[in-house]
Amino acid sequence: MMNIRILPDRAKAFGALRILFGLIWVLNTFLQANSAYVGQFLHSFHADWVAGQPVWLAYYGHWMAALITRMGPAPVAWASVGMDGLLAAALLTGVGLPFMAWIGVIYNLWLWSTVGGLGGPYTAGATDPGTAIIYALCFLLVIFSRSWEGLSLVHGTRRPVSPRAMAFGRILFGLLWLFDAYWKWQPYFLTHSVTYLQQAQAGQPAWIAAYIGFFIALIQATGPMLFGLFAAVVESIIGLALVFNRALRWIIPIGAAYSFGLWTTAEGWGGPFGPGYTGNKGDVLGTTIIYMLAFFFLAVWVFLTDHPAPQSAAKGGPLRPA
Repeated sequence: MMNIRILPDRAKAFGALRILFGLIWVLNTFLQANSAYVGQFLHSFHADWVAGQPVWLAYYGHWMAALITRMGPAPVAWASVGMDGLLAAALLTGVGLPFMAWIGVIYNLWLWSTVGGLGGPYTAGATDPGTAIIYALCFLLVIFSRSWEGLSLVHGTRRPVSPRAMAFGRILFGLLWLFDAYWKWQPYFLTHSVTYLQQAQAGQPAWIAAYIGFFIALIQATGPMLFGLFAAVVESIIGLALVFNRALRWIIPIGAAYSFGLWTTAEGWGGPFGPGYTGNKGDVLGTTIIYMLAFFFLAVWVFLTDHPAPQSAAKGGPLRPA
């Protein structure tokens, strides 16, 4: 049997991450509560039928856009703003969880399948599965970690966090990284990796453009192919370590730092910013900063829980982080 000992303040740490996620949703709500967002809401569904998307997804996107048209694009857009506000309130206070977190999972999967175009099109130049999918995973981690039991307005009986649920979340996160890594191994990325940083400079303040320019010069000096290989190898190692539960005490801080590096360069610190832009679709906050949040959830589980090795590997195998 597994005798897991909870270290002090773990519930508070999970609660703090839940609140941080709630602040991100406050920002999403603030940015969506704008006439520019409401005005372009229906147009954002074109992500499902841009060139390179499969026929079935284009059909689904047109069907969903027609449904939104019948319901009224503006009311649906404002309803999404309201949903963002409800999710923010639930995350900040803990009230309504885990029910509202499950709503968040479903809501973000819907966004991923519509305005996110399932992260596609997956053609030359693709690098990741999109933004809303990692939001959905973070809502799962809110549920799996029972984060409403710390720093919350809800005061109920505490129950143990399921090691298998956290392992499931870790594996899902690892699979996302392996998907990312697959695209980094493609010839287009290996030979054009520096172009992602160059594109991120457009519309940025001078200091951010200069910051990104420093890394562009560094990559060009060492060779874009070398940087492309570095990114592919690092993301492969992170994904495999997460999936197979290996060296997590090293991989988690490395993965968080690597994600921060991507966010400040290829994603331009989440910018440029403008009216109606929403972090939920990756237009403001970016994608890899939400990857950092997922790493923080796993960090609390790994570093604030004592995981002794199981007595018998035959009883489900070891769950102990390395």
